Amino acid sequence: QVHLVESGGGVVQPGGSLRLSCTVSGRTFDSYGMGWFRRAPGKQFEFVATLNWNGADTYYSNYVKGRFTISRDNDKNTVYLQMNDLEPEDTAAYYCAAGRTASRSSTRAGYEYWGRGTQVTVSS
Repeated sequence: QVHLVESGGGVVQPGGSLRLSCTVSGRTFDSYGMGWFRRAPGKQFEFVATLNWNGADTYYSNYVKGRFTISRDNDKNTVYLQMNDLEPEDTAAYYCAAGRTASRSSTRAGYEYWGRGTQVTVSS
């Protein structure tokens, strides 16, 4: 059984930073792309960032490009999302997802397994 567990969420002031982690078990981690999505209150599910199986190919939404960095450590079965210069509009539940293939994907259909989410709140 595949499990994805996110951690690292919390409350931070505007301009601050957080690093989310997502650890995967029950699957060969380094054979698949990974991604992060988010859902803000009253808004649609939104793509944030993705990378391929070895982390060499990354892609970001325009909202977070230049502020967020996705990376992975295949030895630790973990994917990260470093979030800098956070804005109130980044407040959301953040979800980690494990892909269907080795490639990156910016669509929900590209993912087979999902975590339960971790809350990020940006507020002064």
